[in-house]
Amino acid sequence: MAAIRVSLASSSLTLVASASTSYYSSLFSKFRSLPLSNLSFSVNKPLFSCSPRRGKRMAHALARATLGLTHPSPIDSPKISFTAKEIDLVEWKGDILAVGVTEKDMAKDENSKFQNSVLKTLDSKLGGLLSEASSEEDFTGKIGQLTVLRLAGLGSKRISLIGLGQCLPASSMAAYRGLGEAVAAAAKASQANNVAIVLASSEGLSSETKLTTASAIATGTVLGTYEDTRFRSESKKTALESVDILGLGTGPELAKKLKYTEEVCAGVIFGKELVNAPANVLTPGVLAEEAKKIAATYSDVITAKILDEEQCKELKMGSYLGVAAASANPPHFIHLCYKPSSGTVKTKLGLVGKGLTFDSGGYNIKTGPGCSIELMKFDMGGSAAVLGAAKALGQIKPPGVEVHFIVAACENMISGTGMRPGDILTASNGKTIEVNNTDAEGRLTLADALVYACNQGVEKIVDLATLTGACVIALGPSIAGIFTPSDELAKEVMEASEVSGEKLWRLPLEESYWESMKSGVADMVNTGGRPGGSITAALFLKQFVDEKVQWMHIDMAGPVWNEKKKVASGFGISTLVEWVLKNSSS
Repeated sequence: MAAIRVSLASSSLTLVASASTSYYSSLFSKFRSLPLSNLSFSVNKPLFSCSPRRGKRMAHALARATLGLTHPSPIDSPKISFTAKEIDLVEWKGDILAVGVTEKDMAKDENSKFQNSVLKTLDSKLGGLLSEASSEEDFTGKIGQLTVLRLAGLGSKRISLIGLGQCLPASSMAAYRGLGEAVAAAAKASQANNVAIVLASSEGLSSETKLTTASAIATGTVLGTYEDTRFRSESKKTALESVDILGLGTGPELAKKLKYTEEVCAGVIFGKELVNAPANVLTPGVLAEEAKKIAATYSDVITAKILDEEQCKELKMGSYLGVAAASANPPHFIHLCYKPSSGTVKTKLGLVGKGLTFDSGGYNIKTGPGCSIELMKFDMGGSAAVLGAAKALGQIKPPGVEVHFIVAACENMISGTGMRPGDILTASNGKTIEVNNTDAEGRLTLADALVYACNQGVEKIVDLATLTGACVIALGPSIAGIFTPSDELAKEVMEASEVSGEKLWRLPLEESYWESMKSGVADMVNTGGRPGGSITAALFLKQFVDEKVQWMHIDMAGPVWNEKKKVASGFGISTLVEWVLKNSSS
């Protein structure tokens, strides 16, 4: 028996907000890089402090820092050891043998017996009980179906059938990731320590497809096992310790792929925890400190520059600063730069993320059913995707590509110093914007962030933002809309999303809709009417991108949040990492 072994562990971040007489401190502690192969690397994060604005805002800032007396608990990160094996699955010994089956795999002959060779072997060993039980459970292999049976006759204590649906090529990675998540759920329910995963039909898969399949399964298992319990008074320890992946090969290429999976999962978990953190803990200053920690941890390839309010004024970022003006928490403009430690840089990329750590709507305050003001901590989901990708790329270290990670972090609040409907802002490229809705603030911050990104000499930019409710209405909660004038860039990012299993759909940049964005007194207004709201938002952003730069906008307002689980999804990070790698020399 040949086997490879790679350990994957979910990361743990702890956020704490506390105050003293002269400063407040925020802490994301106990974060550990995931162990690589048989080695485990640990990074201890120091305390950091951020000084609030002086003068009349000092008292407010101190009160803000202690709001709710929230001191989140540290998490003991679960560690899952993944081993790839080629063995007879009926001989495997452990808690759960999980079999991923398509609808086609569940086909039976005239005697109600399986035709699929893997299922036939298992059913024979179980004396026909597997086929009988699947019929009684009405298990047909549809996506999302899961059954766990305790049947004597195998080395495993339980056998689980998990539906993959039709598992078409275009959706296969999402299905395999779902398989891993289902395995994690079954392991949690039964407190299983060890699990094996096998596909009923893997013989037709190419070597490359086997690698990506194993990676998708491992990703789903790790992220499905992870649970953010920092803000609960009690939490349960994860039981799952080891997962054997059967029938997808062994060897150094698979080991490398699982190591890559580990590094991406670290970024995804980091991003999830940023989005899950409430606004009384994750302020713009805390987000900036987290960015600086990424640079400090991967200082061989990542540098950090954080611009304060005065520096942003020098760069004439009036659009961004107009949004930030009402908040007691000052804005922080974040710029991380990844450069390989050696070799020639062939491509320069920009990743820009919307960073509203809380969005009240401003004077156009969010009110009424469906406004979701209580969830507006997730309005920095774009920045979480960008910083999560930075963390992952700091570990992966792709050659030949330079990446700029840019976030204009702030809050959209209400006060006497805040922007009002009807105000005119001047962006850093000189264009003027009449604010006809203070709740269309994300695009105002992105305007200056996009101008800044173009000034870094990048060739391609992808921005991500929880920008419009209109995109959620159009595409639902699981699919992000993408807008770009570049067919080449659209192809690159769509291919990356197919590998990651994240769902994107290209929407038109209908230029005729720009008529609704014209102002009588300024160059433009910041929002048009309700029809085509996500399109007009993208057209607004286009005004701040250099024509020589290939640009894409991703509206991720739907998939940023898992409404069923009521937690962040980590959306966008895996796709961004894949896209950067496609532009690297690796």
